[in-house]
Amino acid sequence: MLHHLSFGVRDLTRAGAFYDAALGALGFRRVFEDDTAIGYGLMDEQDLLCLKLRDDAHPPGDGFHLAFAAPSRAAVDAFHAAALRTGGRDNGAPGLRDDYGPHYYAAFLLDPDGYRVEAVFNAPVAAPSNNAI
Repeated sequence: MLHHLSFGVRDLTRAGAFYDAALGALGFRRVFEDDTAIGYGLMDEQDLLCLKLRDDAHPPGDGFHLAFAAPSRAAVDAFHAAALRTGGRDNGAPGLRDDYGPHYYAAFLLDPDGYRVEAVFNAPVAAPSNNAI
């Protein structure tokens, strides 16, 4: 449904460092940048998230948050740790969220501008194999 999402940030360098680390833990990277914007995604010039430098940027109210798909629980953990190291504020440590379902593993943060962001892995974890040779 969505092609990409953009939002304003007050300090592009600070926001870029945060999203480089947090989204890098989930397998995303910068796919373009210029003096006023940074785009993130998987393929060059095809941003899924775009940060736009705006002096008057401010996050929307409590009803908004952005959830990123993670490839594993370990990636959710790495997202949370990387985000905290680069200016993020904890808004819910990594863990199961039973009220969202039996396999919903997520971490919640506030980015440097106050946007609510989440990484989520929502699938059963494979049981270890007992097939020793």
